[in-house]
Amino acid sequence: MSDDHLTQPGAPADRPPRARRAVRLRAGALIGVLTALLGFAIAVQVRANSSSDSLAGLREDDLIGILDNQNARADRLRQQIAELQRSLRQLQDSGDRSAAAREQAQQEADALGVLLGTLPATGPGVLVRISDPDRKLRAEDLLDVVEELRGAGAEAISFGPVRVSTGTAFTDDAGSVAVDGTLLSAPYEVLAIGDAKTLDTALNIPGGAAATLRAAGGDLQVSERVRVDITATRALPTPKYAVPSGH
Repeated sequence: MSDDHLTQPGAPADRPPRARRAVRLRAGALIGVLTALLGFAIAVQVRANSSSDSLAGLREDDLIGILDNQNARADRLRQQIAELQRSLRQLQDSGDRSAAAREQAQQEADALGVLLGTLPATGPGVLVRISDPDRKLRAEDLLDVVEELRGAGAEAISFGPVRVSTGTAFTDDAGSVAVDGTLLSAPYEVLAIGDAKTLDTALNIPGGAAATLRAAGGDLQVSERVRVDITATRALPTPKYAVPSGH
């Protein structure tokens, strides 16, 4: 008798083989997309930091602290990629179409949704309040705050009502700042989920985001929170040219 006619305990007996194969293929595709996006995020971070960070004049201790922060961020991203690639290989090598495989696919889809900003997120983190009484802050100053949070391991960020992703754009607009096309005005509130102490320390490192904002005429205050709820979400864009390999 063919294996397609066998059922496993707890699995629906009438689930068509083609539907079960489709579940596994969709799971593999989702994990593959997330792996690629995390790799892209590393490249974006490296380029952004190399072009926008001003390191001139910092003390040797400050430079060492910044370098350690960058290395720790890269290590975290590489670890996430390795874990996702391992999960992908397990799904590809396994012929198991049971509920366990579907549960794994759902977990990876949820992780993808949180990292891309398509799902709400909850966890420990910080609330950052940015003031700008004289309206001197520019888009680059505010982007530095987001980049610093990302570098410190923030897994989900919202800037005001806008959920931040790897493709979020900060632009100057007639004396104000727009985030992904949404015009915002000070005071700004930023929510970030991650290790609260690490995020706080990263923002207040000598020569970091807080110092830059204050030098530009603004101010930044960080409140560590046991629980941060980020409800803002964003739509997942549909690729115009890219498709999964093999399709």
